[in-house]
This record gives sequence, C-alpha cells and structure tokens, in this order.
Amino acid sequence: MATPGKKGKKDGKRQMPAKTSFTSPFSPQWSPLPQEDMHFILNILKKKVISTGLEKKEVKVFRPWRKKKGQTPSDPVPEVSQDTCKDPESSRGGWTDVGARKQLAIGINEVTKALERNELKLVLVCKSVKPKHMTDHLITLTATRGVPACQVPQLSRSLSEPLGLKSVLALGFRRCDCRDDEVFADTVEAITPRVPSLDVTWLQGVTLKRPADLEQEVVCEAKGQKRKLENKSEVTETDATSCTLMPLKVKRVVANPAKKRKVKS
Repeated sequence: MATPGKKGKKDGKRQMPAKTSFTSPFSPQWSPLPQEDMHFILNILKKKVISTGLEKKEVKVFRPWRKKKGQTPSDPVPEVSQDTCKDPESSRGGWTDVGARKQLAIGINEVTKALERNELKLVLVCKSVKPKHMTDHLITLTATRGVPACQVPQLSRSLSEPLGLKSVLALGFRRCDCRDDEVFADTVEAITPRVPSLDVTWLQGVTLKRPADLEQEVVCEAKGQKRKLENKSEVTETDATSCTLMPLKVKRVVANPAKKRKVKS
C-alpha cells in the first residue's frame, strides 16, 4: 500500500503511446489518361480476352449433407443428375487456357510480386480502387523498373465479366522467353504508345532502362566479378545540380488523443 502523503503508481499520469515518423515530401500520382485512349485500351483488351476464350469457370459440385441426429431415414435425399456425371470436363473448374493465364498477373498482390521480380512489361490499374492508396506503391515500382503503367477507368467493370472474376483491380502482362509463345504481344504493342509517362519527383533527370533493354552481364570465372558488355561511353551520367532536396518533417501520431471511449451498443 502507498503512504497517504505520496501518490501511487496508478494515480500518476501514464505516458500516451505515440509513433514518430518522417513525412514524405513526395505525393506520387497517376498521370491522367485521355478519354479516347481509355476507350481504345478497354476495347482492345475486351476483344482480346473474348477471342482467346480465357475465363475462369467455377462449377458447383453437389455434396450431400450429413445426417443429423434427429433426421429420420425416411427423409428424401436429392439425387445428382446423370448429365453431369457423363461429362467429366464440365465438372472441372479453373481457367480455360492455363498457358494464357500464366502470361498475366491479375490482382494487386500478384502484380506487386511480379514487379519486384522484374517480370512485367506493362501494368494497368483500375481507377475505382477503394481506398485509393492501395495502388500508390505501384507507381514507384513501375517507375523505378521502367515499366509503362497507367490508371484506366472502368477496367474492372469491362474485364471482370469476360474473365469470370468478381473484380480486376490490377492487370500486368508478363515477358516470355520465346516471342512466338506470347498471346498478348500485339495487345501490349498497341497499348504501350498510348500509356502516359509517370511523373515521379525523385527520378527527374534520371534515364532508366527497361528490364528488356538492360545490359547483359557475364560472370568472370577467375575473379568472380561481373563484367559489363556495353561500352562505357553509352552510360549516361546525371548532373548533380538537377536534383533538388526536399525538406523532411517529423510527424508524431498519437492514437486517440482525446481519450474518447467507444460506446458499446
């Protein structure tokens, strides 16, 4: 017990938990896409998906429920139609064309992983993503890797139905080793010139090369070091005076500063 003249530990004020972080001076945003280019991209994507017949089919298989304790054996049990048993292919679910599906990255998570591995050559993001910051990290990923990317309105509405999905928030096209095996090569070549360039503040004045155009590197067997095949004269050096430093501010976030408790309903 605490003495009457001194305050106990519970009576003293507790320190409010706070998180300290630096505020980013940059606010990356998607470049606006003209309406004509938007309709062109949506039409060519929809026609290509329909022509390839790429679709995810989900077949609901009947599974009889287990008998409950109070259920009598006289209760009727629904029977499975014989038509479904005759066609084993119709009962299978999944993608109709697995090879074409492997050349695509569908969804924000799949596109993010493919960008980190430098596997994509074009990225399209739906504009109706909520919350909007879910796709902000794709701006820096595509800009640093030299992959053309843009935000397309009504992308999910146009492609979700022909693909048999609930939504398509992000779509990426993978690179293939053999060009003859690429299903979406003509689609990517038609869309890429209409994709606006991304304006990233910290990459101004820096010339980035796309992963397909990167220099080949050969590992020396004797020294174990990498040797570039390109000439040194082709390497572009950036001027240090073109880069401008932005101020940073310390942000202190306090959770529930007014100490308001939620009323239980």
